Amino acid sequence: MVELQAPQLDTVFHALGDATRRRMLRDLADGERTVSQLAEPFSISLAAASKHIKVLEHAGLLRREIRGRTHVCRLDPGPLASAHEWLGIYERFWTDRLDVLERLLREEDARTPETPEGDKP
Repeated sequence: MVELQAPQLDTVFHALGDATRRRMLRDLADGERTVSQLAEPFSISLAAASKHIKVLEHAGLLRREIRGRTHVCRLDPGPLASAHEWLGIYERFWTDRLDVLERLLREEDARTPETPEGDKP
């Protein structure tokens, strides 16, 4: 896997920071789309869609190919994999914390005597 340098990672997270661009990437995960198809779910012009696509291109998240007069986009998942790897550091952090919490709760449960069903207030 190619590891992204900090400025590249910043560019990827900047691109992912916009809901329109995240939706475009989600649509591209199902297969290639034209610029018009990517713009269709939104109330935006083709020029506005093109600006979003350029941000995604700059981040390396999509590739655009010109076929005649049609611009076709496809997902390039490499930078997403690197961002996921970076986020994995924090996943491990939270998993470790949740494991400690689970252990403490189990210890607490083990120390608390169980009361019969009829004795509950």
